[in-house]
Amino acid sequence: MTWTVTRVLRDRDAGVYLGAVVVSGFGSSAMWLVSGVWVKDLTGSNGLAALCVFVLWAPTLVGPLLGTLADRTRRRPLLIGTNLVPAVLLPALLAVDAPDRLWILFAVLLVYGAAGVVHDAAESALVATVVDRNLLGDFNGLRTAANEGMKLLAPLAGAALYAAYGGARVALLDAVTFALAAGGCALLRVREAPPAPDAAARRFRTAAGVRYLLGHPELRPLVLAGGTTMLFAGLNGALIYAVVEGLGHSPAYAGLLYAVQGAGSVLTGLVSGPLLRRLGERRFAAYGIALTAVGVGARAVPSDGVALVCSAAIGAGLPCVLIAAYTALQRRTPGPLLGRTAAAANTLMFAPNAVGLVVGAGVGELVGYRLLLPVLALARLLTLRPLLSRP
Repeated sequence: MTWTVTRVLRDRDAGVYLGAVVVSGFGSSAMWLVSGVWVKDLTGSNGLAALCVFVLWAPTLVGPLLGTLADRTRRRPLLIGTNLVPAVLLPALLAVDAPDRLWILFAVLLVYGAAGVVHDAAESALVATVVDRNLLGDFNGLRTAANEGMKLLAPLAGAALYAAYGGARVALLDAVTFALAAGGCALLRVREAPPAPDAAARRFRTAAGVRYLLGHPELRPLVLAGGTTMLFAGLNGALIYAVVEGLGHSPAYAGLLYAVQGAGSVLTGLVSGPLLRRLGERRFAAYGIALTAVGVGARAVPSDGVALVCSAAIGAGLPCVLIAAYTALQRRTPGPLLGRTAAAANTLMFAPNAVGLVVGAGVGELVGYRLLLPVLALARLLTLRPLLSRP
């Protein structure tokens, strides 16, 4: 584990960028939690509070279109810009002090989400240029560990700051973290030539990433496995409160299960580089899916100890397919196409999560979770076949 961290941090640019990820991830995780609480306090509406998450994720649906920006300009200046845009916009939330001004919050969150889609596409493309190919698995794993670690710490800090000073102060904190991340991106030592002009029609340029992704025999099964993983993650996540109720606890107990799940994801992020080199992308992803399926199915057992172990197993298995998919994407996609392809992959992998949450909430009301969870686990295992077959 220590060797993995050392290998990445020896690369100056990789270390600098990971620092930027940690800083901006702290502010983003705090803001994502607080935005819903803020809306709930101002309006008393659960629906409007949930709308915050939808607005943040909505730009992912047009990821291939937004991803073209990452292939039409140099990536380092684009990363700096996509960090500065929210840094400039977030202070506008100081004006949100009544329900009739919530439109400002939703407008900022929409731009925030769109900037994040462009940022992720540019990041995937730039990382493939800056980081040594042999370190891509280690880097992607450590990035996952950093993000998950911030999700454990930042919501607590954000909630405390919100309780003491209100949502506007959390927005200012997030703005500062974005400004610091922009400074980190500015320190990257990378030489980029301006992208070559693309003579194709606009609609063909936009769809080029999707065509490449779905036509590639190695990338297609990994990205589709990522999409089914997030679909099942949404289905499983929608049942978490039913599991907590079945254990005889209050809804707050879900926070402990999520914390244990996050710890499992951090551990996987730290060891993913060596495991990817040993197993290869497909087997690493397949083992992660199998571990997640076992964790989901065993959650039907009404035991606190089993529930905690299952949360750790789900957290450890869930990132495997995503890390494998991103690493394969960066290694096998031509540089001029990488931004659009990464954005298309994000859409295909993360949009199903929202579908899973909605479907899981509906089905969970009709079918008991102790019957539904083993069925989901079995269905999850059936998705392994494309990863285990010969490419």
